[in-house]
Amino acid sequence: MTTPADTGTPRPAPRPEHRPAPWVRTRLRTAPLAAALMAALAFVTVLLAAAFPRAVDRGTDDALREFLHDRGPSWTSLLATGRHQYDAADLDRVAAKLASYPNETFRFAASGPVYGTRSNKSRPMLNTGYARPDEVPPQLDLVSLHGLTDRVTLVAGQWPGAGGGDGPVPIAISKAAADTIGMHLGDLVDAGSSLTGEPVRADVVGVYVANDPDDPYWVGLPCPERACREATAKVKWRTGGVVSPDATDRIAPWGGGATDFWRLPVDTAALRADQLDRTKEEISSYLAGSTALRLTALTGREDLRVGSELPELFGQAVARRDAAAPLAAVGPAGLAGVAVVVLCLAAGLAGDRRHGELALLQARGGSRGGVVRRLLGEGAVTVVPAAVVATGLVWWWLPTPRWWGSMVAALVVLLLAALGLPVRAALLWSARRAPGGWRRLVGELVVGAVTVAAVLEVRRRGVVPPGDGLDPLLVAAPLLLALTGGLVLARVQPVLVGLLARAAGRGSGVVGFLGLARAARGSGGRPRPSVLPVFALMLAVTTAGFGATVLDAVDRGRAQAVRSAVGGDAVVGAPTGAVLPPGFLTAAGALPGVRTATAVWWDNDVFLLGSDAGPIRVSTLVVDPRTYAELSRSVGRGAFDPAVLAGDDGGIDTPVPALFSTELARRIGDGGYRLRMPNGWELLAKSAGTLDGTPALESSTRRFVVLPAGPSTARFPELKRANLWFATGDIDERQLKGLMRELAPVGLRDGSPEGAAVSASASASTPGPTAAPSPSGAAPAAQAPAESDVDAVPTGYLVRTSAARSAELANDPLQHSAARLFWAAVIGAAGFALLAVLLTLLRAAPERAAVLARLRTMGLRPRQGLALIVAETLPQTLVAAVGGGAVAWIAVALLGPAIDLSALVGAPVPTGLRPALLPVLFQVLGLAALVTAGVLAEALISGRRQISTELRAGDQR
Repeated sequence: MTTPADTGTPRPAPRPEHRPAPWVRTRLRTAPLAAALMAALAFVTVLLAAAFPRAVDRGTDDALREFLHDRGPSWTSLLATGRHQYDAADLDRVAAKLASYPNETFRFAASGPVYGTRSNKSRPMLNTGYARPDEVPPQLDLVSLHGLTDRVTLVAGQWPGAGGGDGPVPIAISKAAADTIGMHLGDLVDAGSSLTGEPVRADVVGVYVANDPDDPYWVGLPCPERACREATAKVKWRTGGVVSPDATDRIAPWGGGATDFWRLPVDTAALRADQLDRTKEEISSYLAGSTALRLTALTGREDLRVGSELPELFGQAVARRDAAAPLAAVGPAGLAGVAVVVLCLAAGLAGDRRHGELALLQARGGSRGGVVRRLLGEGAVTVVPAAVVATGLVWWWLPTPRWWGSMVAALVVLLLAALGLPVRAALLWSARRAPGGWRRLVGELVVGAVTVAAVLEVRRRGVVPPGDGLDPLLVAAPLLLALTGGLVLARVQPVLVGLLARAAGRGSGVVGFLGLARAARGSGGRPRPSVLPVFALMLAVTTAGFGATVLDAVDRGRAQAVRSAVGGDAVVGAPTGAVLPPGFLTAAGALPGVRTATAVWWDNDVFLLGSDAGPIRVSTLVVDPRTYAELSRSVGRGAFDPAVLAGDDGGIDTPVPALFSTELARRIGDGGYRLRMPNGWELLAKSAGTLDGTPALESSTRRFVVLPAGPSTARFPELKRANLWFATGDIDERQLKGLMRELAPVGLRDGSPEGAAVSASASASTPGPTAAPSPSGAAPAAQAPAESDVDAVPTGYLVRTSAARSAELANDPLQHSAARLFWAAVIGAAGFALLAVLLTLLRAAPERAAVLARLRTMGLRPRQGLALIVAETLPQTLVAAVGGGAVAWIAVALLGPAIDLSALVGAPVPTGLRPALLPVLFQVLGLAALVTAGVLAEALISGRRQISTELRAGDQR
């Protein structure tokens, strides 16, 4: 037989072996839209998961830096001091050693240390013609400063030299101080005499101008750049005279000793909130610890002492951060819960869509492991690139040194998104077990038990103490309540909707009955409606309602605390020993927004005589009973019936009715007493009742007496001269200050920043409301920024409004950051909740389309079909939204007693959070409206298309 080889005929090439198409490529080409949607969902979810930790880090860092910056350089610096050693080179050497000492968690500011030598005390300048407020001579300190010539410009004379050992001390002063006090170039300042009787003098040889009076360089120094006005018992000027570094030996005899000092400002812009504990330890070591010992040895100054307010400020910053942490965390926690539900729904939708494919593979002998591996590869190709891009975008958009939290959150979301479909396929691959309702019941009981335990523990122990970090139980408790409420609602809702369906079935229409009947049972072969959309809506509404209630309580608590501290909506106080300007009461009462106003005569140096306890010093208030009672009711402290202070204008021997503080009445009884005024005259008074507080005095423990103006002024007309004014209404603080500047005595109308400092200092001697609450850890009044000319107050006067004080307290970057994160999380959770509802609609779309197509063949009109979709979907949505609002209200009622809002308010407020209807109602209505709009849009857009497609294709089921 002849073969092709024998005949020379070419043999055909062998056919290549058949290889199946790659799984992943084939599946992505088959359903590109589903893959794109899954990638988009993963991108958005990973973006949010990676962004929130970094946003929290940036918010806490920015809040810490702004908090410290607002305190001023004197509070955010290290101040080293030692005995003066008469060696300028040694000052430079010590400054270099201190500034170059290595630190791990903080660094000193690039501006470098401020150092020099200063006198321990100031001396009076007794020259005739110098400005003397309250007849007190101005004070002069001596100081030698390193780097002064770089920050000032000499405008007259020359820089001081060493000078003679026994002659006047040559000094240079600022032109601002010279103009204020009345000093001139060439003045021989008379500072009295020394202990030995020799005259002490200074010679003004130079005058300079500060290049930048607001430069932090001048902070903490004895006013060498200007004249500072001080007010204790009396007002006086004070400034610093600059001496040459070669004449520092003249400083000690002038001020009873001299001190070398080095102020090292800390670079607050480089501090990190997560390293605050370590930073506090490092700085505390400068004060008393190993660093202090090393610096003593390094500088050779055995008497070197370092002090700083930074450790105290760090403690306050930690307390503020911990107070705002639950508000910042509850929103993202709710968002995380809703996002997990959406990812589970997306996996369920994908599993339902591919159920036939997976069943076919199983019937043809496919292995579960092989299919799961291919699904993992498919998910990795779809999800991983989106997650990487989202994480990279977040890291570029929100730079921060900390990356661990963001990376972990993104990785968790990536795993959830990638493993959802494979896990669902593995469960579908498993043999179906008989329905076991007891498993669901056991799970629900476990969740309920955990929720009850969490709530009881929070109520028992309260919130974790400040400094212990975020309280996870306080954040988890609202979520557990929402989960438990969702489980209860999932049990109750089918029954309620079924009852509504029966009621609708008695009517003539069929749409409502069919929609409610389908809503009461499951779709796609499920015996009951899916609980995942209920969980999503419950979590979204509960967290939003809970957080909104907290924010509302903070705003209301701040307004009440400020009004209580101010004594109304506005207060004006005169300097000690003075009265309000003539015409002020009439003009102030006519200002726009003033509803009620009352004038008060107040004095703290009145003695109560005639009691068994002997003379008792009391605060005495002379008020108009009617207007002051109205003020007391408005403020909510010390309300009384003005009729109890009614009395005739009898003679001087007739007692005047008076209201005593509760603590004072408990000590003296109810008899008649005498009130001895500061000028010596006495007023008889009898008890007409007691008060536990009064608007004019913030402290409820002070001993006070309230007298009616009519009978009191009839006996002593001097009591008509009011020194306090209170008002309620929407009052503009700038208008009130402008009126005070216009009417104040001419000598006090300077409106200078120094005047503002005097007002703050003088407030110590005025009643309680003059000291409105300030943010936790606020700097003293002397450290506050100078007021502008528009906002300045005449010297010694006090003008404050509750609106301005409330705005100051609300201007807290930490609170703003926490609120922004919370509302961003609320918006994200609402979006995911809407997506959960829409995914549920898509999951039931094939069965619903088939039902509607059959009904169309029976005469159902298109509009009725859309109404049927709405009737089927909205009951579950609306019930879940209302249930979430109810759970939020219950969560506030259960957890509220353990929450202290003082740190968020910025002032002490009573512990506890009370339920409020409006904040929760707004969240319920908002989310219900959003979801309703989404359902209606989905029904209008896809409902008709699904019905038409089903009618053309026919019923394949």
